[in-house]
Amino acid sequence: QVQLVESGGGLVQAGTSLTLSCIPSGRTFSSFARGWFRQAPGKEREFVAAVTWSGGTFYADSMKGRFTISRDNAKNAVYLQMNSLKPEDTAVYYCAAGPSLVADRGRYPFWGQGTQVTVSS
Repeated sequence: QVQLVESGGGLVQAGTSLTLSCIPSGRTFSSFARGWFRQAPGKEREFVAAVTWSGGTFYADSMKGRFTISRDNAKNAVYLQMNSLKPEDTAVYYCAAGPSLVADRGRYPFWGQGTQVTVSS
């Protein structure tokens, strides 16, 4: 069974940093773009950032500057470093894999179960 497994979420205070990890099982997704999305309560799932196999990145405008996506191909891992966290960053963060470096969640056929990030003020 192909799975994407996120980790690293938790409860943190505003202004601190957190790094999320995503490691797949069942396949490597070596040629796939890997993305991060998030969904806050009562809101739609929104694009955060994505990265290609070669390291090319794409960010949602609102995420630029505080969030950094990276990948370690040797570990099949993708990371999302989040700095200066704000209460409005509270959401479930999902890892995804797809054939293109896009923001459209419909273009990512593979998803993880999500990891909760809660930022307290």
